[in-house]
Parts: sequence; C-alpha cells; structure tokens
Amino acid sequence: MGRRTVIGFGAVALAGAVLAAGYAAYGTDLLGDEPAAAAPQAPESTRPAAPTPTPTPAPTADPVRLTPAPLLEPRDTGEKVRELQARLQQIAWYTSWSISGEYDRETERAVAGFQAKRGISKTGVVDRQTWRRLLTMTRTPTHAEMHNKLEPGPTILGPDDSGRKVRELQARLKQIAWFSEEVTGHYGDVTRTAVTGFQLKRGIPSTGEVDQRTWNRLLGMTRTPTGDELFNRYSTGSTTGPLDPRCLTGSVLCIDKSTNSLRWVVDGRVRMTFDVRFGSELTPTREGAFQVNFKSRDHVSSLYDTPMPFAMFFSGGQAVHYSPDFAANGYNGASHGCVNVRDYGGIAALYAQVDVGDPVIVYWS
Repeated sequence: MGRRTVIGFGAVALAGAVLAAGYAAYGTDLLGDEPAAAAPQAPESTRPAAPTPTPTPAPTADPVRLTPAPLLEPRDTGEKVRELQARLQQIAWYTSWSISGEYDRETERAVAGFQAKRGISKTGVVDRQTWRRLLTMTRTPTHAEMHNKLEPGPTILGPDDSGRKVRELQARLKQIAWFSEEVTGHYGDVTRTAVTGFQLKRGIPSTGEVDQRTWNRLLGMTRTPTGDELFNRYSTGSTTGPLDPRCLTGSVLCIDKSTNSLRWVVDGRVRMTFDVRFGSELTPTREGAFQVNFKSRDHVSSLYDTPMPFAMFFSGGQAVHYSPDFAANGYNGASHGCVNVRDYGGIAALYAQVDVGDPVIVYWS
C-alpha cells in the first residue's frame, strides 16, 4: 500500500509539471508580439544605510554528565555474561558453583559488591571502568570453565595411599564436615566417599580421587590443621584452657578476638574451627554474651546491598556470615561489625547445626 502511494504521488506531480510548462509557453506566445513595459525605477536614496544589527549569541548550555553506557546489565544473556560470572567466581564474588550465562539477581549483587569494594559507583551494571578493573584482577576463563565442563586432572591422592598428606586431607575435610571419622592417614572407602561428596558439591568431576583442582579448592576453604587435629587429640574442656568458661556448656558459638577464630563447641568439645575477621575501629564487633536470634540462609544487607550468606544474627545487625571478600582478600580489610567467615563449605555445615537461641560468646582470650 505504501509503495503504491509513493508511485501515485509521483504521477500526479509529473502531470502537474507538464500542464504548468504548457501554460507558461502559451503565456510567452501571447506577450511576444508587444514589448513589455519597463518597470519604473525608484529614485536613489541619499540616506545612509541602516547598520546591520549584531545577532545576540545563543547562551551556551551547561555540559551534560553522561552515565557510562553499560557493557552488560541485568537480563542480558550469552557468552559475555558467562565470562563475567567466571571472572567474578575466580575472586569469590560470584559464589554459585554453576555458570549460567544469565545476568540474574545473584550476578547483579556480585557486580555491585565488586564495585563497592573498589570505589566504583555501585550500580550492579558493568560499565567500562568496572570491566577494565575486573580484567586486571582475573585471568581469561577457559571455554570449559564457562560451560561447566571440567575434566579430572592427574590423581595426586587416591585409594590405598597413606601418610601425613592423607592425614591432612582427612583433617581438612573434617573441618568442613565432610569427614566425620577419626583421622587415620589411610585413604580408604570413607575418605573416597567424602572426597566424592566434596567434589559433587563444588562442580568438580567426582572421581573420589584428589586432583590438583580438588586440592586447591579444599585449601581455599580450610586452614592448616593443627597437630591435635592430625592425631585426634581433643580439648579436655578445662576452664584454664583458651576457651572462655562460658563456652563449655551446651552448644556455643565461641568467638575469640585474640586468635581471630570461631569455634563451634558442643558440651566442651570443639567440633569445628574457622578463621574469622571482625569490624574496624569505626564499626567494632561487640563483645559479650549473646544468643542467635535470627537466621537467614540467603541474606542481603539492607544497608550495603551486599550478600551475607548463612547469616546468624546475634546482636542487632551484627551476624556471623560467609564473606566472599574475606575469602578473596583475607585480612586486607574489615567487616562493618559482623563476624566474617571465609570457609563457604564449613559455614554451610555450621549453619545447619546452629539453632536460634544457641549462645554466642565474643571475647578476648
């Protein structure tokens, strides 16, 4: 219809032009036998010409501050989003074990947290400044990493191995509640089952044997075992030991500021131990006897809009929770008053055992 309308308009215009030319020729023939009367000339003026007014320049508009155009933003999908998630995963801001390629709420929170930590405007949208900073802190992920397709590496510890390295493996798995037996130093069926479960949970090829990827992930989630842990020596529960006496009865979150440690103590026996980080001088972690009054598995701070997984609140807005920043940067930083834990698997296991009402003791030993 549009095409037809354009063609019809051209035909009418052409016909009009032909008619106008005909009338013009006809008029010229009529006037050709007689000379045209000359138009009278106006007398020359003796007045000076009026000055030409100078135009007033238009006011200059104030420069407009433009928001950087986003490279990636919520609801985007595709390979670039996969790369973003894989890079954020390398520095423990994207905590999902699976790369989805979808710019979802979890990705937006990870980007916002990364931006806030680096002094970039916290929008949750990836602009050029955010992307350049992320590139400087991460390596290019492999295609397999971006598509959750990992191949097992060479075995460095496996069934029938024995020795101190196996003891360390068992003790580290015990810290995050994957190994519950006595540490023996022998890689048997119980150890293989524990390794398989750990691998499945983290998206690592589940062979039941320890390759370098499995070992590195385990190292990142645990601390170096003590001699007591390697050889099954337990605290006697004496009140003269490093534990606060208030930690010796019932199930208690026992948090020692002197040693930057949190111990989960059940009837005077230490079940789990974690490295922790506290608030700065401006936002100190409160000391004293408290109790868990609220738990939130996937909590997000209403003040800072940052994720606080496995949050166990004990004093107002202060809580024990997992911190991806602590996991990535260690003690080069501080919380806003909370007790930060960097062992993701460990605090997940702890969260499942702690009940609302359990005591929380924060003290200096």
